[in-house]
Amino acid sequence: MRWIGFSVLVFLGMALAQFKAEYKLSVVVGPNTAWGMGAQRFAELVKEKTGGRVNIKVYYSGQLFAGQQTNEFQLLRTGVADFALGSTINWSPQVKELNLFNLPFFFSAYKDLDAVEEGQAGKAIFARLRQLGVEPLAWGENGYRQLTNSKRPVRTPEDLQGLKIRVVGAPIFVETFRALGANPTSMNWAEVLTALQQGVIDGQENPIVGVIIPYKLWELGQRYLTVWNYVIDPVIFAASGQTWRTFPPEVQKAIQEAALEAARYQKALARAGMDDGAALRYLASIGVKVEIQDPLAYLRVQGVEVTVLSPLEVGRFRSRVAEVVQRWAKEIGGTLVVQAEADKKRVK
Repeated sequence: MRWIGFSVLVFLGMALAQFKAEYKLSVVVGPNTAWGMGAQRFAELVKEKTGGRVNIKVYYSGQLFAGQQTNEFQLLRTGVADFALGSTINWSPQVKELNLFNLPFFFSAYKDLDAVEEGQAGKAIFARLRQLGVEPLAWGENGYRQLTNSKRPVRTPEDLQGLKIRVVGAPIFVETFRALGANPTSMNWAEVLTALQQGVIDGQENPIVGVIIPYKLWELGQRYLTVWNYVIDPVIFAASGQTWRTFPPEVQKAIQEAALEAARYQKALARAGMDDGAALRYLASIGVKVEIQDPLAYLRVQGVEVTVLSPLEVGRFRSRVAEVVQRWAKEIGGTLVVQAEADKKRVK
């Protein structure tokens, strides 16, 4: 066998590996979102980079977890799903460290989030996921979560009084909105659209590019939008540890490369028109045309009243949730929060 070159040995190793006919990838939302498009791009790149050996089928709109989105992490770690492009919010009930991204008003700019993901805190979180049986591959993004409602403009905490706001089923979100004077209700995304249409809830909080525009929430009575950047929502390209261990190193390397490439594309889609223009420039450089280049202007054309809070106005909301931040910082782990703060300072 000594005469067989290294490249031939690699090819034989990949050929002899046992591959399933289909690998399942879970995603909460539909295919018309930046999140969903990122999942599809990942599947395409994996097929291309593995020479067709790893074929991923994307299961959109929570098909694998029957609408119970906070169960997704458990499905991934047990191998029911082979891959996922999962929200840190949805996984945070099982992975307390992910509540770092749920701390209200902790990330004031995209550069802060990028620094944390690439820094000590991001590495610590990925290490924790591996301990729990999930192989993290890359950071994607759903975007800053903004507030919509059907009743009135929200510019002060007093404007939130009594509004019934849908939040994800993670305790920190319930505590945050209670501290702000709203009436939060946990609800899976599969139920939200009907609840908005029927007036069961007054509002919800989600990213503009990632959710509000693709789902046309203004058609469901959500006529008031508050841009306050109170929480940002990273998503993680990840594999089940059980599935990951079945791949030879060459295939793992190819999948990792696919994830990094898909993540850059997906993150740019989520930020398109919402940052300083970097996302739109990158997408143009790879030949991707973005139809809506100014999301806020587009929403105003649809009849949405857009309220963009000033730093002073945001400060009033931040002071109302200070105790929530302090309490959850302890729950998350003081070391991780300190690491994140240090990561953010590197880009100041």
